[in-house]
Amino acid sequence: MPSQLSEAVTLPCGLTLPNRIAKAAMAENMAPDHGPEQKFYKLYSQWGKGGWGAILTGNVQVDLNHLGQPNDLAFVSHENGSIPAWKKYADACQEHGTPAIVQICHPGRQSFRGAGNRGLFSQTIAPSAVPLNIGDGWVNHFIRCLVFGSPREMTQADIDIVTQHFIDTAKLMADSGFAGIELHGAHGYLIGQLQSSLVSSYVEGNTNGHPWTDQFLNPKSNIRTDAYGGSAEKRAKFLLDILAGCRKVVPPNFCIGVKLNSADHGSSGFEDCMTQIGLLVEAGIDFLEISGGSYENPKMVGGDTNQGTQKSARTIAREAFFIEFAHEARKRYPDLILMLTGGFRSRAGAEAAISSGACDLIGIGRPAAIYTDIPHKFLDESLPDNEAWFSLRKVELPWFAKWLRSPAIGGGAETEYYRKQIERLAKGLLTYAPGA
Repeated sequence: MPSQLSEAVTLPCGLTLPNRIAKAAMAENMAPDHGPEQKFYKLYSQWGKGGWGAILTGNVQVDLNHLGQPNDLAFVSHENGSIPAWKKYADACQEHGTPAIVQICHPGRQSFRGAGNRGLFSQTIAPSAVPLNIGDGWVNHFIRCLVFGSPREMTQADIDIVTQHFIDTAKLMADSGFAGIELHGAHGYLIGQLQSSLVSSYVEGNTNGHPWTDQFLNPKSNIRTDAYGGSAEKRAKFLLDILAGCRKVVPPNFCIGVKLNSADHGSSGFEDCMTQIGLLVEAGIDFLEISGGSYENPKMVGGDTNQGTQKSARTIAREAFFIEFAHEARKRYPDLILMLTGGFRSRAGAEAAISSGACDLIGIGRPAAIYTDIPHKFLDESLPDNEAWFSLRKVELPWFAKWLRSPAIGGGAETEYYRKQIERLAKGLLTYAPGA
């Protein structure tokens, strides 16, 4: 009997995904000139052969002055002849029939010093002049001051400019032949969705995730009293204006999705988050990606992907919140196309999420940096469930990260490990899992 994962999914815009398994976005940081080039074509051609239902690209920043990492891909205006390079990128992703969706974002206050054209000592921008809080102690305070500095509050002119950057980027991607975009409202970027402090400091599907860095949608970092702050609805205005503006400049069948973090049911922001999701549904998004935990228990398929390590109470809580959040979103908004990203390691686990009604699409991030053809394995009917799974050990942190006990350094080490694997794929080299 064919797996439910093999079923096609048609989004509200009319775009049909050939199956339910999506390669999630991951940080790449390998574009020194900020435009796609040969290594991107080679990298995404490999993923294109992998049988994915959709391919979500790594971060594409909408403003060259504000990058998440120094070598991010970024929007460059149509006028300088950039479309051919982006078209080659789209073609490489989609040459085997897999729709490609570009994740576009702005890092806001999470932009490193020296990342972008704004100058080494120029301030980052944020909804309010609230600095990052990456943890207690002098080490984390020093890292924050050295790497990020303090942001300035965005003026109305700033908001209008950034909104237009998102719209222009969406148009460029549509003109280049991509199937859609995903507005990144998770993991601390400028759109910035609320999440619990228990949500992981490293979230699969984007290796820049930190629970302390959310921005516009979060009342802790958005303390504005104008049209963009003060309530869940007002904090969503920035995102909703971007969404509406993008819709006006792209074809009707061009997909627009949004990525948010999960929040725990007991948190004060849970209802705010559900309210904001409702506003996105009303605005007509094509899908919502939720990340921030793990859905499946690897022992259900006869193997322990944690290689004998015990899960912490923090991890167990995060996973429980993630599952509960997904089911609650589904209950309130049954027609919303929902994608879950986080912790999927087996066909049985992915099928359980689909059959339970928790989601429509399965997002797989970090494992795709090691195994480019996971869908082929999961959709192979001749392969029994106890063979349709894979294992990933945790990345071994360097000694100084353990000694300093800084989550920022620890998360950075894990980020860099998988980024290097992506770069190896782009160079045509073999990849290797942690501990291999």
